[in-house]
Amino acid sequence: MKNKFEKFPNSHTKEIPKIHPRQKAQEKLYTRIQSGIYKGKKLLLPSLQTTRSTKNIVKACVFNVLQKQLQGGIFIEAFGGSALMAALALSNGAVKAYAIELDKKAYHIALHNAKMFNGNLIVLNGDTFKLLGTLIEKLQNAFVLYFDPPFHIRQGFEDVYERIYTLIKKLDLHKAFSIIIEHSSNVKTPQILEHFTRTKLKKFGTTSLSFYYSLNNSLQERVCE
Repeated sequence: MKNKFEKFPNSHTKEIPKIHPRQKAQEKLYTRIQSGIYKGKKLLLPSLQTTRSTKNIVKACVFNVLQKQLQGGIFIEAFGGSALMAALALSNGAVKAYAIELDKKAYHIALHNAKMFNGNLIVLNGDTFKLLGTLIEKLQNAFVLYFDPPFHIRQGFEDVYERIYTLIKKLDLHKAFSIIIEHSSNVKTPQILEHFTRTKLKKFGTTSLSFYYSLNNSLQERVCE
């Protein structure tokens, strides 16, 4: 039996027009916030050629882990892209969120997304390695620090993880509750980073999350299943 949607020679069914690759590249990409008070809000994404978007399952895991600890705190997204994770943090209890992004196109998209959060999402255009220390020095409240750099296989970022570890050693992190690094699954992150210990490592195919908590912090870790 033929499928009722099968096209016959005399059918009047229209063929779907082919889309030129350049036309595809110009189409706007969107995603929606999956959880929290802003659930359903639509956010603009940069071109996939510009940044690497975080997988939905990875985003869900991060905010399951941070469900209680994030309440009333600050979230900093380094290598912020469209500021998606910063927006999700506000949706899930953070009172303020920051995103640092170097790429101009991604930065302007992040600015567009920030408009819907009443001044609570602040986007900075610049190099994470240069701006992060200054930003942290100005903060008064406890914060979560989230690193989502381009994978080390991208040209110019071969040593990005080593640079992040070095940066962490230089930062004043006494107000940091936790550090999360999103990284390639074939990269082994250190067990100890200054006074932080890796308490959770979660893999999602080619992407992994390393969760670090302060050795001086008495709050219990929440883990995602």
